[in-house]
Parts: sequence; C-alpha cells; structure tokens
Amino acid sequence: MVQRMKIAQISPLAESVPPRLYGGTERIVSYLTEELMRQGHKVTLFASGDSRTAAELYPVVNTALRFAPQVRDAHIFTMLQFEAVRARAAEFDVIHFHTDYLHFPLLRELQLRNAVTTLHGRLDLPGYPEMFARHPEPAMVSISNDQRRPLPHANWAGTVHHGLPGQVCAYQPERRDDYLAFLGRISPEKRVDRAIEIARRAGMKLRIAAKVDAVDREYFVSRIEPLLAQPHVEFVGEIAEHAKRDFLGNAHALLFPIDWPEPFGLVLIEAMSCGTPTVAWRAGSVPEIISEGSNGFIVDTIDDAVAAVQRCAQIDRAAVRAVFEQRFTVQRMTRDYLEIYRRLTRRAGRVAA
Repeated sequence: MVQRMKIAQISPLAESVPPRLYGGTERIVSYLTEELMRQGHKVTLFASGDSRTAAELYPVVNTALRFAPQVRDAHIFTMLQFEAVRARAAEFDVIHFHTDYLHFPLLRELQLRNAVTTLHGRLDLPGYPEMFARHPEPAMVSISNDQRRPLPHANWAGTVHHGLPGQVCAYQPERRDDYLAFLGRISPEKRVDRAIEIARRAGMKLRIAAKVDAVDREYFVSRIEPLLAQPHVEFVGEIAEHAKRDFLGNAHALLFPIDWPEPFGLVLIEAMSCGTPTVAWRAGSVPEIISEGSNGFIVDTIDDAVAAVQRCAQIDRAAVRAVFEQRFTVQRMTRDYLEIYRRLTRRAGRVAA
C-alpha cells in the first residue's frame, strides 16, 4: 500500500512557483510539488499568489516580490509566511522548507521533528558555520555532495540532485543551428567573459540568454557590455522556460565556464534533457553531473575548453539524453525526497494517512 502524505512546501517569495523567467529554486519547488500531487500526495504550497499549481496554494503575497516594486522590506513577508506555517504546522506529515536558514528559530520554537530544509545556495559564506553550529538540529538536504564541504557537521539527511520533467526541455535529436549557448545570470562567478573568449577562439557564434540582477548591474555595464559588441556575440537577454528547448536544443554545446563552487547548475540538466552536451569548468558540483565524454567535457583552461568544443561534435545526442533519463528526472528526484520524508515521519512518530 502506498503511503500518502500531507506535505507543506515553503518557497521563497522573490519569484512565483514556477518563476516567470529566471529562478532555479522556485522551478525545482514547482517540479517537486506537481510530481508529488501526480503521485497522490496532498500538498500545500506556501508561495506568492501568482504561482500556478495543482496543490493547495497558500498565497502569502499577491505577486512575487521581484515584480512588486512598491515593496521596500521583503523580510516582513517572509515573517508573515512563517507565521502562516506556524498556524498550520500540525496539519502536515512533513514540512519542507526552501528558505535557507531564515526559519531555524521557528523550527526550534515548535520543536518540529518532521521538518526538512533543502539548501539551494552556496554555504561557504561568512557566518554560516556559526549559524549552523547554533542550530544543529534541523534536518538538511544538499543538492550536491560538493555543496556540503563547508559545513560537514550539519545534520545532513541526504543529497538530492535536481530533476526535471522529461518534456520541459524536450529531446531534440538534431539541432537546427550551430552556435554555443550561455544561459544563466550575468555575474562575476558565472564568467560569461570566458564564454565569449572561448567562442571567439573556436570561431563560433555565442548566444547569451541571461538575467542581470540589480546587484550585478555595474559589473555588467563596465565589464561585460563592451564585450557584447563583438560580431560573434548575440545577447538575447532573460528568457522564459518555454524558450529553453529551442535555445538549448539547437546549440552545438552549452558553455558553463563558472568560477565559483556552484551547488548544482540546473542549466546543465536542462541542456542534457535536450540532448545538448556541455563544456564545463571543473568547479563545485560539475564532476557530479557531467560524465566525461558521455554528456560533455570538464575543463580547466580556455584552451581546454576550445578543444572540447570541437570534440562535442563526436558526442551522440541520444546518449546525452539517456544520461538525463537515468539520473536527472523529476521522478527520481521525487523518489529521493519521499524516502527522506518517510524517515522523518518515522523519527517524528507520525503515521501518514
């Protein structure tokens, strides 16, 4: 008999679920929520009111805070969200937070043993060791094994790699163009400047679909915008999810030239789902996702990257998609989370209906 659960998903309020444009955390919350519903579980999603879901939606704010310019203090709405969770906590078999560490005082106050937190960001920042040392009880999920390294003594319940529904970035057996793709954010750690140089040396066009956050605006204007005038570069701007299939699926390869400990890199499996190989820097979670020669290449220098771009033509797109179907589907991700949920309910002495 399948154990049906009552599950709360607590999403950040900056973006809707799923997000209109860029937003990896909220996209994963959406995929997980909808798959849990499809499997017959009862899910309540605490998110912005412009979210779209088959679950019960508890709308903390009407609009994602990113698109609410009148909001001056986002933290007040996060506190209101946690108050709503507090009021309904007894209803759920499992409460799954995606809000970093902000809810830790609530977990301590309510002594919630059936709560779990997925950490979606980098953990090597000042203050994190102190925060997690003072809150050793909450059960944590990492999105890669590499992400855990700065906090090895946290209460890790498991690592769950991200997964996608198979048709979000549908498989394209043949690409209809010949360019290199960069998809993500314009920021110093994402190194779009490396991507521009790799494409120039490889003699290929580079298409850049990227978001520019306010915090990175000066970097974009001073360091990146002058590079966009080169004839081999096309800046597309931020794109929505439905445009990713064509953008990634028609590329010769995805470039992922990061310069930071990327916790996962959702775009890697989006490209993989399309059948498009990736040339990625050896950093963060990349070695956990890219299998050398099967779905892409891992490099350490620009020269290595240029050579890898040429070798991508030898990779079978069907083989790239096969790696995705074996390791990075939403069904696998949900199965992993359900195993963690069941352990939590046993630990908390709760029996799901």
